[in-house]
Amino acid sequence: MNILSLFDGMSCGMIALERAGFKVENYYASEIDKYAMKVSAANYPNIIQLGDVRKVTTKGLPQIDLLIGGSPCQDFSRGNSERLGLLGDKSGLFSHYVRLLEESKSKYYLLENVIMDRFYRDGISEILGVNPIRLNSSLVSAQLRDRLYWTNIPIVGLPEDKKTLLQDVLTDGYTDRKKSRCLLVSDSRPLTTPKKMFHRYKKTGFTTLAFSSNDFDWEKGIRYFNKKELEELQTVPKNYTKCLTRNQAAAVLGNGWTVDVIAWILQFMDEEKREEIRKNQKQTTLFDLCEGVTT
Repeated sequence: MNILSLFDGMSCGMIALERAGFKVENYYASEIDKYAMKVSAANYPNIIQLGDVRKVTTKGLPQIDLLIGGSPCQDFSRGNSERLGLLGDKSGLFSHYVRLLEESKSKYYLLENVIMDRFYRDGISEILGVNPIRLNSSLVSAQLRDRLYWTNIPIVGLPEDKKTLLQDVLTDGYTDRKKSRCLLVSDSRPLTTPKKMFHRYKKTGFTTLAFSSNDFDWEKGIRYFNKKELEELQTVPKNYTKCLTRNQAAAVLGNGWTVDVIAWILQFMDEEKREEIRKNQKQTTLFDLCEGVTT
């Protein structure tokens, strides 16, 4: 298969393709973050980097079989008070995904983004011609990561709930939560004062901590997730980000995909696999999968 991955990050798409059992002939990546590209190169030196998505063209590339990407979410995110959507400088880069989808005439495509206002969601759906599937990474990991996926891959059913708990992921210590909240780039900028750390944890919910004691007393010791735990929450291979510091790894992982979710979607490109799953699992329509998407 020939793959074109836009906003590629640390190449979670490549991991997912391998995990789903596909042989990749060429993997073309568009990315500009130096740490993400460093991780990609360390793990997949044969990946072909194309640079800034605004300058990428399919001219000279072989026929693309799959176009994937998670276009920037900042202008859709509810954490952004302005929310300019497709008119924003960052989320507006979605236009280049559309451009390259038309140029490449790829057989399959997959676009990922955050839960957003219905106006923006429906706008993307109209452009791509499909409704999104809403999936939470909590089904396959110990992380709450609710996302929308637009794809023309004929999907059957839902991922099996692995019932993975946050406590199962911790290398040491304790947690008072079943799942970690969504990993974010802000995890790369941790607070250093335990009292402030605990306040953010309890009052804002923008972080998840591990406690040294099972009575969850911050004065007895608290910490942020280490690299091993961060990797496991995103279901990437062990030591995948070993070439980075902890904070650098937190940034690229926060921007990345939960690999097992992507692998689950991509497996349905295999017609035989699709029919096998269809026989063994109750079929769920795209409407069912999208049920509960924010209005």
